[in-house]
Amino acid sequence: MRKETVKDWFSFFGPRFLALTLILGFIIRIALVLHPLTVVDWGLWDWIKILVLGILNDVAFTAIALVPAFIFYSFLTDAKYKKPTGYIVWGALLLLTLYIVLCNDITDEYGGPLPRIVNAVLIFLTACFSIKLFVPAVRAVWRKVSIYIMMMLYSCIAITIAFSEVVFWSEFGVRFNFIAVDYLVYTNEVIGNIFESYPMGWMISAMMLIAGGICWLMIRGKDISASGVESWRRWLVHAGTMVVSCIVACLWLHNGYRNFGSDNLFATQIQQNGCWDFMEAFMSNELDYEQFYKMLPEEEVSAGKKELCKQDQDGIQAIRDSLPELRKNVVLITIESMSAEYLARYGCEDGITPNLDSLATHGLVFDSLYATGNRTVRGLEAVTLSLPPAAGESLVKRPQMQDFFSVGKILQERGYKTSFIYGGDSYFDNMGTFFGACGYSIEDKKTYDKEAIVFSNIWGTSDEDSYREAIGRFDASYAAGEPFFGHIMTISNHRPYTYPEGRIQYDGNPMSRRAAVKYTDWAIGKFLADASTKPWFPETVFVILADHCASSAGKTSLPLECYHIPAIIYSPGFVEPAAVDKVCSQIDLMPTLLSMLHFSYDSQFYGQDILAPDFKERAFMATYQDLGYYADGVLTVLSPVRKVEQLTYGKNVPEDVLSNLLREAIIFYQSANK
Repeated sequence: MRKETVKDWFSFFGPRFLALTLILGFIIRIALVLHPLTVVDWGLWDWIKILVLGILNDVAFTAIALVPAFIFYSFLTDAKYKKPTGYIVWGALLLLTLYIVLCNDITDEYGGPLPRIVNAVLIFLTACFSIKLFVPAVRAVWRKVSIYIMMMLYSCIAITIAFSEVVFWSEFGVRFNFIAVDYLVYTNEVIGNIFESYPMGWMISAMMLIAGGICWLMIRGKDISASGVESWRRWLVHAGTMVVSCIVACLWLHNGYRNFGSDNLFATQIQQNGCWDFMEAFMSNELDYEQFYKMLPEEEVSAGKKELCKQDQDGIQAIRDSLPELRKNVVLITIESMSAEYLARYGCEDGITPNLDSLATHGLVFDSLYATGNRTVRGLEAVTLSLPPAAGESLVKRPQMQDFFSVGKILQERGYKTSFIYGGDSYFDNMGTFFGACGYSIEDKKTYDKEAIVFSNIWGTSDEDSYREAIGRFDASYAAGEPFFGHIMTISNHRPYTYPEGRIQYDGNPMSRRAAVKYTDWAIGKFLADASTKPWFPETVFVILADHCASSAGKTSLPLECYHIPAIIYSPGFVEPAAVDKVCSQIDLMPTLLSMLHFSYDSQFYGQDILAPDFKERAFMATYQDLGYYADGVLTVLSPVRKVEQLTYGKNVPEDVLSNLLREAIIFYQSANK
């Protein structure tokens, strides 16, 4: 059977790839609609928008995605091998490769694998061009193989993204966003985590087979060995079309026309294109508060902040206690992804947190305390700096570190040995740099006793390893006569949910989140039991809380139940068991502890003493873009493009109260985001 000759590859491939992306986009949206996490309670108009806008969004992004294919197509011509052009190009490539490989160049300044990658790519390109220049007979076969590889690459990426979007939705309840951008930086941990959590061998094989099948269907009965740039006139037409298409697509996608809103967050998310969301998050990883959020006059904000935070004209809250300070040791444990819903105290019937449930009856428990965010760095920012969450990137992640006013600084001034103890690599999420700038010593898995490590996965060592290392360091501080403040960040309650065998009994999948919660709880119980045998235990206060909840997905961008976390202060003989039901925030917990220790200091914190009679009940919570302020039963949400939303949770609230709560929210966030 005679094959049809394809002369112009871009005209051949472009429409077929568009059809593939539209089919995959439709499949993704159906999969997300049927996902157990999705709450489908929208109407016919929402369905129409999901389908119609979904198609338009996918078409717009496909125009942008085809740019690399067009560049590849532009080089599918033999003109570059003709004399003298071919020899000029070959000589330039050879000289550039020799210079980069043999001489110190700009890539060496970055260190790591970058210089080796650049060297390998240049050597490969030079070798390929040399073969095709001096052995013309291989060009047709080479072109055919190159075209098939390019089509395979596009097909594989499209299928991988489709699969990844469903997985990401299962974790976060949204399309790709800034979290995907953040995690892309830490490829070793993320790739390792994925391989430990899913049967990636089978999945990759399946995706490769599907991609290969798609490419075979595209070229079946076609001869692509002579395909390339049919004519320069045709190339100019394609180039003009690509420029216009990309401009229109970027305007459509960037200016929000893709997001004709819905009252249901799930519907709005499903109609979007996840790849563009990823690119947009990558390009705007920090938010200019003044540009994007509703503002008040600076004088009003300054005065309002002083009133709300009880500060003087210099921005200082002078905290003075008539009783002498208690120099007790402090151990702060921030637990990875520990939602309040896992505790029996808050309705869980699985019995997976017996130790935390017991601590809640033997310590001071805060029943209405909310996390400030949905990432570990948000929790660390809150308990260390006692500030409302920053818009965009957490302060922990920002590269320019400063001399922060922190809990650690207050304790260091009193002679405390302060340390941050983490079972992973502290470079992750910039934690090492942040805590180093705050004066903490950094104890991560690089400093752990390698021979004593019981278990580790891609994220780091198990919780019990961190607790063992912490006890050793606390013993050393006690022996040196130093009071200590140890901030321990746990790991085990994180996908892939693996931990040492033989520690717990769990009826179900041992690599599930609830099983990991049970192990995390077991490790806390063992740590406190081991600590109770130490001479420093009677003079130590343990502060135990989550960094954030297990999930932040919901019908609204800031569902309250997805920010409710357990928080307990435990110190037998010092802290009387009691329950506090005041609405409060992560940022309030450490100032409350300092008041319990009768510390007198000049505070720059936004956080306040929860136990004080005049404490104003309120909580802060945020995503990357949405900043929430919960007070008096009203959740006020500040969003980009100066958008404001107030949720009253079924009760009637007077307009003057709503207006005042909005004013307070703006004052807190505008002053904190200077």
